[in-house]
Amino acid sequence: MTARFLLRTALLGVLCFAGMPLQAAQSPLVTQLHVESPKRILFIGNSYFYYNDSLHNHVQRLVSAGDPTIDQALQYKSATIGGAPLSHHNVQHLLAPGSLDMKQPYDVVILQGNSGDALSEASRAAFREKAIEFSAAIAKTGARTALYMTHAYVKPHRSASPDMIRKVEDLYVSVGNEIGALVIPVGLAFEEAYRRQPGIRLHKAYDGSHPDLLGTYLAACVVYASLYGKSPVGNAYDYYGAIDKDSAAFLQMVADETVRKFYRR
Repeated sequence: MTARFLLRTALLGVLCFAGMPLQAAQSPLVTQLHVESPKRILFIGNSYFYYNDSLHNHVQRLVSAGDPTIDQALQYKSATIGGAPLSHHNVQHLLAPGSLDMKQPYDVVILQGNSGDALSEASRAAFREKAIEFSAAIAKTGARTALYMTHAYVKPHRSASPDMIRKVEDLYVSVGNEIGALVIPVGLAFEEAYRRQPGIRLHKAYDGSHPDLLGTYLAACVVYASLYGKSPVGNAYDYYGAIDKDSAAFLQMVADETVRKFYRR
């Protein structure tokens, strides 16, 4: 047994003991939605969705700005409960014919778990269990399931850590692959935007958790690019002038490149 082999074995043992991953993160198996221009979309989540005039409104406005001919056909609904994991939602009620005044089934249902779901084994297991259950119910209606990958905490949140986004990514991609759902890589776009512009403010400064307006705009651009397969770059929607041109252009570019890289498009 050579000295080189013994050294390599020892190093592997140290890595395993330290809990460091020896394999790369999984890649998403589902890279497109297979629903052409989805018109009826339900967002199921919590305050990460409803902050800043609600994510579904921003996505709908991006879609309308990109293709005004589709505007009248769009029906977006958002069902949110503050601080909620998936288990707080009654998905059967939300999907029932006529619920939320929807006369036709949804094309896509987007599921977003609690922001801390990736941080413990118990919450990871609970998220997986409900995602499997909800996805089966969604499939029975003929709709597609998408998972909204949440962003990581930043300071001053007490649970902020450099490796949180890797835990979130692993949870959403592994569960998405298991249930055959499209994973929307919002958390990765936040990470990339901060890497390129460390001074940008995507989170509320007071808690390091909830998205600020630019964070919601970035998330909307990622959802748009992921669901519709179109680049947000050059889209005229800027929240009626509330988002300056440079910020909008930067966030559109980050969203586009993050989605392309994640899905290997």
